[in-house]
This record gives sequence, structure tokens and C-alpha cells, in this order.
Amino acid sequence: MFKLPYEFLLSWRYTRAKRRNGFISFISLSSMIGIALGITALITVLSIMNGFQQELRERILGMTAHMTLTEADNRLRDWQSVYSQVIDYPKILGAAPNISEQAMLTGSGEVKGTMIRGVLPEQEGQVSDIENQMVLGSFEQLQPKAYQIILGSELASTLGVSLGDKVTVIAPQGTVSPLGVVPRIKRFTVIGVFEAGMHEYDSGMAFIHLKDAQTLFKYGEAVGGLQLKIEDLFKVFEVREDLGKHLTGRYYVRDWTQQHVNFFKAIEMEKRMMFIVLALIIMVAAFNIVSTMVMVVTDKQSDIAVLRTIGASPFNIQSIFILQGLIIGSIGVILGLIGGISLASNIDVIVPLIEQLLGFQFFPADVYYISKVPSLIIWSDVYSVAIVAFVLTLIATLYPAWRASKIQPAEALRYE
Repeated sequence: MFKLPYEFLLSWRYTRAKRRNGFISFISLSSMIGIALGITALITVLSIMNGFQQELRERILGMTAHMTLTEADNRLRDWQSVYSQVIDYPKILGAAPNISEQAMLTGSGEVKGTMIRGVLPEQEGQVSDIENQMVLGSFEQLQPKAYQIILGSELASTLGVSLGDKVTVIAPQGTVSPLGVVPRIKRFTVIGVFEAGMHEYDSGMAFIHLKDAQTLFKYGEAVGGLQLKIEDLFKVFEVREDLGKHLTGRYYVRDWTQQHVNFFKAIEMEKRMMFIVLALIIMVAAFNIVSTMVMVVTDKQSDIAVLRTIGASPFNIQSIFILQGLIIGSIGVILGLIGGISLASNIDVIVPLIEQLLGFQFFPADVYYISKVPSLIIWSDVYSVAIVAFVLTLIATLYPAWRASKIQPAEALRYE
């Protein structure tokens, strides 16, 4: 029959025994609860930040492609040939040509700088979610040579226009005339309004047909680039290398990590700083174990002396108190993991309940684009939190255990 080491049995007995000094038990319990609360808070906050990051990423990439292929001068001339090469590639889900140029829009006396995107309606759905974000009109209504335009909801509001109204597009590419360079101006009819849930797009983007964009911006038969949607957006570097071997010709690739690198770096930095700040809660609770174990060692000096006299080595004594501290910390870690995972998994139920009880919303829908608190548990974060908490607990036990191993039996039993 398997027998546990006596060091573990003694540490477990000391942990669950009712000591003569009730204050030691209180500090031990408070350390355990502190570690559990710190881990619960850290897992919950990291999961919420992961949820926000995923939500923002989906909204951003819902309007932009994962990757864009173009040539040196940002003109892709034989885009049909490139399309035929990439569309059957296993890791690519869809492809669509586009032209993105800046222009001025005027309507109802208002002027607004805008990013004009020329697209093919029948192919754009392969790389973006614009069709599902229409609030007025239909994206499929875009017709070539009809000079129709679809505006973002905030852009339409700023210009004071709606379905059927006219807006004037002023392109920076001028036309040379006897009077000099004259801006290219064209009237478009508003046939739709979209709402992506991102201020950058809703207030500064408009869609027109690819043929109209080629005429307006003097592209001829070329396009600005070929947008690609891939299976796994986190494998853009791998797909980029494969495309370099697969394609015949010299092309430049831009991916979503380059286009929004500062934004996602800021979110990642914020997540790391939040991890450090909340880890301090665990650190404080873990180092409460130091005071607990020091008092336990003082309280158990006679026991330590007896163990030493019957043959226990300093290492055995040290192991007893390290194990006792780890038991306290491990219970706190397990309770914290259960609490954090449970809270993060049910945040969509808990937050509305709190809002109902308190009578206000954390993220009002008329102020914030994301009106619900999202949550995404990433297990690597959970493992990291558990490991950090366990290591801090181990460190907190070293000094008291070392102090216990240095107790001399004769000194400890002198006044017994």
C-alpha cells in the first residue's frame, strides 16, 4: 500500500488543525481568499479584454480584407490573371478586386473628406461583410456606369442625405484644360447606407462600383489591388510566403497586421499592463503567506525540536512548511480558477443582471458601438495566471521554511 511522506502528512495536519492562536488561522484564510479573488479578477478581466479585442478585430476585418495583393505603383493591371492564380489556392477563401482612393464629398452644403472604395458587388461579399451591414438599400444594387454610391451612416448624417439624394464627388486626380488642372467632379446618387459599428468606417467611407471608380480616378482597366480572405487570419505570414512561391510575377502584399499594427499593439500592451497590475493583488495575498508561516513556525518550535531529536533533517523540516504554504496557495489557486472561469463564461448573464439591479447600463447602445460586455477565455492566459500564482506562493514559503530548518532543538526546548 502506498504511503504518503510524513512531511506531507504533517503539513496537511498543520493546515487543517485548529491552532491555539486563532489569528494565525485568520491570516491563513485571508491569504487563501486573497489569492482566489486575485485570480478570479485577473481571469475575468483578461477574458473581457480578449472579448473586446476579438469584437474589434471582427468589425475591422469585416470591412477590410485579410491581405491585399498589388504592384509597385499600387496599380494591379492584369488582376484577372492574378485572381485565377489565387482563387483555387487551398488557404484562400475568397478574392475581390478594389480601388481605394481619397476624395471630397459634398451634399446639402456640407463637405467631408472620404475614402472611396470601388468594388464589384458580386465578389465583394467573398472578402467583407458589407452586405450584412446595410441599414438602408441593398449592396447588390450597385450598377456600373450608373454612378451610384453607398455611404456610411455617420457620413450620410453629416452630409444630410438619404436614399435617392445626390452627392458630388471631387477626385484629386485632375483633368488638364486650357485653364489649368481642373478637379474631376461627378454627381452620384445615394442608393444605400451601411453601419459597420466603427467610427472610422461609418464616418469616412463610401462604396461605388469598380467601373465607376476606374473612370473617376483614371485607372483605365487596372485596379488598386486584389483583396484576399484566408482561412486563418493569424497565419498571414505563412500564406504570404506560400503565395510568393505560388504566384508568377512581382507583387507586393499588405496584410491586416500591417494596416492596423498600432491599434492592436496598443490593445496588447494594455492587456499586459492589466495583467501586471492585477497580478499585484495575487502577490499581496501570496506574501501574506509569509506572515502566516512565520507565526506557524514560532508556534510550532517545540514540535520542530522534537522532530529534530528523533532524526528529522533540516531539509525535512523545510519541506514540511513549504508544503503547508503550497497547500494554502493551491487551494486559493483552485478556487480562483473555478471562480474566474465561471465568471468569465457567464459574463453575458451576470452583467445584464447587475445593470438591472443598479438601474444603468455600463455601455449604452446610443453611446458605444459595443453595447454588450464580450468575453473570450483563452486557456493560455488561464495557465499563465495559475503558474504565476503558484510560483509566487512557492517563493513566499521559502523564508519561513528556511527559518524553521535553522531552529536548534536545545534552544527550542529550553523553556518547555
